[in-house]
Amino acid sequence: MPLVLDDEVKRLIDTALTERTPMIVASVDKEGRPRLTFRGSLQTFSDDQVGFWARNVEGGTMTNIAANPHVALMMRNPDTRVILQLAGRARVAEGADRDRVYENAPEIEQKADAEKKGAGVIVDLDKVEGVLGFDADGKPRFVRLKRD
Repeated sequence: MPLVLDDEVKRLIDTALTERTPMIVASVDKEGRPRLTFRGSLQTFSDDQVGFWARNVEGGTMTNIAANPHVALMMRNPDTRVILQLAGRARVAEGADRDRVYENAPEIEQKADAEKKGAGVIVDLDKVEGVLGFDADGKPRFVRLKRD
């Protein structure tokens, strides 16, 4: 199946912060050490991309992305029993894309960087997997998407 985020998956990603389940982003430094960070600004950017605003352009996540663009993302909502895992390649957004990442971020995240000194990051997704909850019969509803 080609990697195209449907409306349900987009909604889960876009509402993660308001549902109190912000995404976790995992990056790896040049020595291969992993780093985990919560990203409240993470939003869908297109049918096969997500974006987030990084307030600290000199922080560990940004340094890691410069050395190794491969990232993994995860969210879990214990109330709805939704689990999403995403993997892809991150890059710094430029120009209008940078502005759009900032504008798509929740207001609380924008206020934390009102001077817009941070960086927009776009992740080109390679894989999305998880459980979208359970049906009426108690069976899990899986999502498995992979870039062709």
